[in-house]
Amino acid sequence: MNTIASGTPPSGFAANSPPPHQPTPEAFVFSGRGSEYFRIWIVNLLLSIVTLGIYSAWAKVRRTRYFYDNTRVAGSSFEYHGNPMAILKGRIIALVLIGGYQIAFRLSPKLGLLALVLMLSVMPWLIWRSYQFKLYNSSYRGIRFGFQGSAGKSYFNYLVLPLISAFSLGLLSPFAYQRTKKYLHTESKFGATHFSFDASVGSFYQIFLICFAIAVLGYIGIGILFSGSLMAVASAGVGAGKHAAPAAYAGPFFSMIFSMYAWTFLIVPLALTMFQNLIWNHTRLADHQFQSKLKWTKVAFIMITNLIAIVCTLGLFTPFAQIRSLKYRLESVSLLAAGSLDHFLADAEPQGSAAGEGMSDLLDFDLSL
Repeated sequence: MNTIASGTPPSGFAANSPPPHQPTPEAFVFSGRGSEYFRIWIVNLLLSIVTLGIYSAWAKVRRTRYFYDNTRVAGSSFEYHGNPMAILKGRIIALVLIGGYQIAFRLSPKLGLLALVLMLSVMPWLIWRSYQFKLYNSSYRGIRFGFQGSAGKSYFNYLVLPLISAFSLGLLSPFAYQRTKKYLHTESKFGATHFSFDASVGSFYQIFLICFAIAVLGYIGIGILFSGSLMAVASAGVGAGKHAAPAAYAGPFFSMIFSMYAWTFLIVPLALTMFQNLIWNHTRLADHQFQSKLKWTKVAFIMITNLIAIVCTLGLFTPFAQIRSLKYRLESVSLLAAGSLDHFLADAEPQGSAAGEGMSDLLDFDLSL
């Protein structure tokens, strides 16, 4: 079932009728604070170490509930209902699978290769069940989210498309990425109402090409800049009647490598910004539209300063960095409500599998919308 009518008037109305309902912007608000989250983070870390990782399932629930409870839109916050014991069992299964692969590879390369093929063949199923688990255990205003994508579609998106992208030398990566996002969004639901996604494949290729062009131009510029320094060192050595010492090349060479890494680090927030804005600006929930206004300069500034602070504090700034990043990304998104948000209907949803959840956590998969 879909949502009850959201109040949008019919397209044909009399001249003296009131104008169509204008969408009401409802900004996402994140009220989490670094000092609060630091206490949760440090306790989770210490207890996970003391219990040899067993407490990590409870740590995940505490962390996720904190993020959900502090994320609000239209005056209401989200809720997380994950069961720590279910997550722990899922992680144990995931560890057995990964451990079995490593043991098989040590026993025999052929046996290890077979184990790798088996693990890769089951991954799409685990991802599918993990996404069901994540959404089923998330709710807003008492209504749970859900995921109805089939296992077959998961295998197509997470096995067939990656293989096609690899064989195409990456040329089909934008197509694969668009199809994956379309699968995740259109198969996700809030109660009985499906999300929709209409970003084109061409828009994904456009972002890939823009980022690729900027990266290449930057690398060329850096190469030209430092090639002059390297040539100057070589000329000085020839002028002195001997080859330049290897140590003389080291400075310009390592500076060039560092500059290329730094340039790459700046391209990452550009890509993240463009993709978040593209994906959410083309996502709807019934008549309600999402809008993202992330700015590359702000994302880059947060990433760079977070990295510096984490290094300078030997990792202790990590929870503060996570709060800063999440707060900006969330508060850059708004829901353009076409009517009341109280008219959604609940629906029965499959609970999903904590085994898939455990595997996605261990391998650090980003399965978020």
